[in-house]
Amino acid sequence: MANKLQQRFPMIRSREQILLEIQENEHLRNEFRAWEPEQQELFLDIFTGAAGVKMLYDGYFKIVLDPEVHPERLERILSLLLQQQVKILTVLPNEGVKIADEGSLLIMDIVVRLADGSIANVECQKNGYAFPGQRAACYSADLLMRQYRREKKESAKAGRKFSYRDIKSVYTIIFYEKSPSEFRNSSGCYIHRSGQVLDSGIPLELLQKFVFVNLDIYFEIHQNSNIENEMDAWLMFLGTDDPDRIVSLLDQYPWFENLYRDLYTACCNTEKVMDMFSEELRILDRNTAQYMIDEMEAEIRKQGEQLKEKDAQIEEKDAQIEERDAKLQEKTNQLESQNLMLEKVSRSLVEECREQGKSRAEAGRVLCDRMGMDPDLAGEMVQKFWRND
Repeated sequence: MANKLQQRFPMIRSREQILLEIQENEHLRNEFRAWEPEQQELFLDIFTGAAGVKMLYDGYFKIVLDPEVHPERLERILSLLLQQQVKILTVLPNEGVKIADEGSLLIMDIVVRLADGSIANVECQKNGYAFPGQRAACYSADLLMRQYRREKKESAKAGRKFSYRDIKSVYTIIFYEKSPSEFRNSSGCYIHRSGQVLDSGIPLELLQKFVFVNLDIYFEIHQNSNIENEMDAWLMFLGTDDPDRIVSLLDQYPWFENLYRDLYTACCNTEKVMDMFSEELRILDRNTAQYMIDEMEAEIRKQGEQLKEKDAQIEEKDAQIEERDAKLQEKTNQLESQNLMLEKVSRSLVEECREQGKSRAEAGRVLCDRMGMDPDLAGEMVQKFWRND
């Protein structure tokens, strides 16, 4: 019996049909066997309609939102996210720029030039990287420099003087399926927009702007909610693989059916979608590994900072102990000096009493009277300093 998605899209094949084609083709068979069992099941669920497609897989996203084929689709979601009417003028090549510190290439996902001259980069990240702010800033800086170099080159070709007025805004738009932890601190918010402004209020045109979209947080907030507007519809389209939700989306916004139809039509080419799926798994593995490395580095850095803090606390305590020891030694020295002086005066008084023919008891009373000494201590001093003939 056809499932809900097969009823909507008859081109979706059955599990038996797909498995038969895989078994009859050595290349497909070997590729399928190279996957983990859960990956095999995920592939079959997606392409038989048992589960929907989460569109943040890079290949799927570009099939349905390719700005060269269907610019109006990307224009529609960008207009909602940027909160202004957007028209795509051209699609820019995905140039790779080497980042020296990382020894890797920074390659944009989809880069388009808008009608007002601004540039937008659309990124899809299934597993959000660590340090999302820093990474987005690097993407934006690279985008700005590409535009700067291109405008200088075009000015030179046209024989006109380059002007910084020719440089337009750059938008970095990132969709997360699994958001970095930083976004968990903003309760109830799943779309974050950023533009640079001065605290003085001066309207200085600063060009780098960002939009972060957290699909996982959106679904946590809207677990049982209806689709209330077109923005909700797009987030549902990009993030859900629940056939019931997909059908509900199509009932409310029938024009999404064309997007799904394009995807499932492309999926009729089993070799193409298997190669695409394998590439997505490789990207996911690489990104997951990088995320783990970033997390470990962050944890190591955090532990290092904690150790530095503890070392500073220990150093402070050591300094306090040294200070107490110094004060104690000072007091000890003072006490020793006082004892030496006491013995010197006591010796002198005892010898004076002896020369005057006084008895030991009388010498003790003299020490008590003149020195304010305890009788027992006075007796000890007399015993110590009374010389016997």
